[in-house]
Amino acid sequence: MKNIYTWSAKPAQRNITVRDIIEIKGKRKLTQVTANTSLEAKAAEIAGFDMIIGSASNLKYVREGSKKLFFTAALELHKYQTAEDVLRGAFSAMENGADAVMTARSMEVVNMLAKEDVPVMGHLGLVPRKSTWIGGLRAVGKTCEEAVDLFKKFKRLEDAGAFSAECEVITENVMSEISKRTKIITVSLGAGKYADVNYLFMEDICGENEKSPRHSKAYTNLKKMRNEIEIERIRALKMFLKETKEGKFPGPENSSNLEKNAFTEFVKKIS
Repeated sequence: MKNIYTWSAKPAQRNITVRDIIEIKGKRKLTQVTANTSLEAKAAEIAGFDMIIGSASNLKYVREGSKKLFFTAALELHKYQTAEDVLRGAFSAMENGADAVMTARSMEVVNMLAKEDVPVMGHLGLVPRKSTWIGGLRAVGKTCEEAVDLFKKFKRLEDAGAFSAECEVITENVMSEISKRTKIITVSLGAGKYADVNYLFMEDICGENEKSPRHSKAYTNLKKMRNEIEIERIRALKMFLKETKEGKFPGPENSSNLEKNAFTEFVKKIS
């Protein structure tokens, strides 16, 4: 564990630091998963993940579940609209225990944060909320021209001061070559296995969605389990109603009574 201070000047420990992540590039694969609740963060720590990422608005709950995992706070586009909003949100996240922030905003915004020593993760490739500009949800890097343009964006992001980038749904062979040619820590979300970090959403790994994207893989089926829990919940509620109507509940085993003689005396006194 590494000893650090948070931006609120509180001593803390982390499993890994920004410097460690940068120095690990090309040496071993790191792992990242989303965590937006205390239970998810705790599970990720126990499972042995290197890093977690989640909404900045859920930071408090995440830190309740894991005080030691490296956490990147995502500053969502619709919640942090102006550059000032982003800067304020980033400072607040760092003050409350985040180790980095993620933004899909412009290079200028990334540079603004980097100048303040905020560790920044950019977002390149498929940015779902901006997908209308590329014709919808699809892989990026499907043509030579597009791949070259993507590489240039990585270099611009690097020059802007980002230390890492979420690389979403980028063709695998293109991602492989770009990762070799950038100092940025490449975090693959559907960008193949040659990036520096392998990353999936918690709900995809755990099978919580009705339909998961092609790049994901479910290792269990929590959705089925939760459906079964709901079926059992409704069954139990119906049984309670049924036994209440039939006078079966509460039964002798669910109630207590005053001793017979004391009860007789009690009735006399209140009659």
